[in-house]
Amino acid sequence: MKITKYLHSCLVFEQDGYKLLFDPGKFSFAEGRVTPQMFADVDSIIITHIHPDHLDIENLKKIVELSKATVYTNTQVGETIAKEGLTYSLIEQGTYNMGPFKLAAFPVQHEPLLDTPIPQMTGFLINDKILHPVDSMETRLTEYTGIELLIMVTMAPFANELRIAGFADRVRPKQILPVHDGYAKDFFIEQRYKNYSRHFEKAGIKFHEIYKIGDSLTI
Repeated sequence: MKITKYLHSCLVFEQDGYKLLFDPGKFSFAEGRVTPQMFADVDSIIITHIHPDHLDIENLKKIVELSKATVYTNTQVGETIAKEGLTYSLIEQGTYNMGPFKLAAFPVQHEPLLDTPIPQMTGFLINDKILHPVDSMETRLTEYTGIELLIMVTMAPFANELRIAGFADRVRPKQILPVHDGYAKDFFIEQRYKNYSRHFEKAGIKFHEIYKIGDSLTI
């Protein structure tokens, strides 16, 4: 399975020619370096929650028009995009199959934000190998201790590095794919990612210093 990053939390999972797009949000498209045309061949699209850094309705419309992909999401996001003329399939809790991908969906609690309502958010276990908790660091997620890959928020207004690293230390994945970095300058991301790498190396965890458009890893 190949996972490619397109800034912030926008990821494409690819296996056996099937492409699954997660969270093409506004931060990915903000500077014009990522375009809807890059996702013209995706087969399915998943939106985890309503926050604009994970959901860009106008660009989502363009991606759907180009790819004819089905959008899968939860009730809150679905009702919002339906008002804009987009159709969707509900995915909130349970096991779903999309091409070669098995997705175990479950509700997760978004970390608190200043003066902002907590959105409905859906996390995923992908092919029993990858934990994608999105913007959550709930204690109960440590039940996935020892997972092959953790998709980990690395910087956010709702957390600092001590809390973020502490969460990953408890999950103890074999590898970490960093996300949620789309509002930071490259020099800052590089500095912080080297720091994360040094920290996790002590526990034998591989932290992939991936942040540029098109950077990928294979597991």
